[in-house]
Amino acid sequence: MGCKLCPRECNIDRNEKYGFCGTGNALKVGRAALHLWEEPCICGKAGSGTVFFCGCPLHCVFCQNYTISNEINAGKEISAGRLSEIFLELQDKDACNINLVTPTQYVPQIIPAIKKARGNGLTLPIVYNTGGYEKVETLRALEGLVDIYLPDLKYVSSALSDRFSGAKDYFEKTSLAIAEMFRQVGTPVFDEKTGLMKRGLIVRHMMLPKHLQDSKRVVKYLYDTYGNDIYVSIMNQYTPVLSFPDFPELNRRVSHKEYNALIDYCISIGIENGFMQEGEAAVASFIPSFQGEGV
Repeated sequence: MGCKLCPRECNIDRNEKYGFCGTGNALKVGRAALHLWEEPCICGKAGSGTVFFCGCPLHCVFCQNYTISNEINAGKEISAGRLSEIFLELQDKDACNINLVTPTQYVPQIIPAIKKARGNGLTLPIVYNTGGYEKVETLRALEGLVDIYLPDLKYVSSALSDRFSGAKDYFEKTSLAIAEMFRQVGTPVFDEKTGLMKRGLIVRHMMLPKHLQDSKRVVKYLYDTYGNDIYVSIMNQYTPVLSFPDFPELNRRVSHKEYNALIDYCISIGIENGFMQEGEAAVASFIPSFQGEGV
């Protein structure tokens, strides 16, 4: 049966060949370990129990994790049963939560893995960490299993989303997906003692160089739609990990002037629940090594 898990709806039988996401039906993971580089309410002091899945429905040209998102032979193949064990191993390491990074193409395997882990003592919140390009129908299958949604909203401009991600309908699909995520988890809930998020929605926006105006459109849409009932994370960590002869603006980092202008704009329109990054985040060393740790 053809795959229609993501908005690409490539309709490819992934038992026979790879879908648009670059994966077959085998579950492939690049890394499973404690991760300290998420928002403070996600990683806490011990770290988020982060599982980096291979493949991606988007394939953005500037992808920071391209070694596992775009390379066919990346990662290690595991079973849903092994994934369930990994969740429990991360809990044993005092992870704050189980953080599923780029999980869309494996939702059919992730669902039974979560259920099995819950039955075997998993009590941590589940974080669904995604590029945002999701189908509402796929998200509905996760209702009651995911506690925290952590999507990107990369663009409003269809010209930019087509240019950089080959997805002209990115904003259309992602805005519907975020609405479904909010319907499921509602306004944020935090642990009063630790400050960690237990339930809720954080929308990330990684600013790209030379595209301040579209970034302003992103945060304006989020505030106009959700007010301060969600958190917005404004990221300046874009790093040119490859050379881009066809996209010259991507060959540099975001300037302090650009980033500060966006933060000032967020404050001016009334955003109160948000996160910002210091400049040190925009270095390649903040990109994890995907050598199969914990898999």
